[in-house]
Formats: sequence, structure tokens, C-alpha cells
Amino acid sequence: MGLAEGRALMQRKQWPVTIDEAVGVVIAALSDEDKATISAMAESELIGLHMGLGAWIRNNLGLWQGNRPLLECTDAPNADDASMVIVEAVWRRLREMVPKVH
Repeated sequence: MGLAEGRALMQRKQWPVTIDEAVGVVIAALSDEDKATISAMAESELIGLHMGLGAWIRNNLGLWQGNRPLLECTDAPNADDASMVIVEAVWRRLREMVPKVH
């Protein structure tokens, strides 16, 4: 499912109210290529996702439209910072999902 399909899904369903739920929604909307790209990034590079993936999170998970439970769950003062908390959580989850090579 691409981001467009994820957007449609969010319009039909309730917004996620926890970081864990938000991470699941974002990962479900990402392509395998995007998942691989994000998981390979260094933590310091994640700010580069603020305008793309971060904007998608802000717009589609209700951070601009009154999703107070999710905003409060992030402990962030605003939607911009909250989206980066979610981006970082997505990155951590994707890195956990990558098979470890021994």
C-alpha cells in the first residue's frame, strides 16, 4: 500500500491515538523500498524526513486536525515535534524488523 492508499485509509478510519498505533499505520503505508531506506539511515539523518514523511504524518494522522490523544502521547509541544517523535519510532521499529546477519 502506498501513501495515497494510506491517506484514504485514514480518512475512513479513526486516527491512531498512541505512538505504537501511529507507527503501525505509517509502516503499513510505506513501500518496501522506503522501509529499507529509512531503516538504513543514521538517526542524525532522520530530520531529512521532516518535510516528506513528517508532513504525511502531520496531515494524515490528525496532528493538525485535533488528534489531541496522539499529540499528548508524544509529549511534544506541537505537531511538528510530534511528527518527528513518530518518525523516530518508525525508524526504531524498522531497524528491529531488519534481519540480523551473524
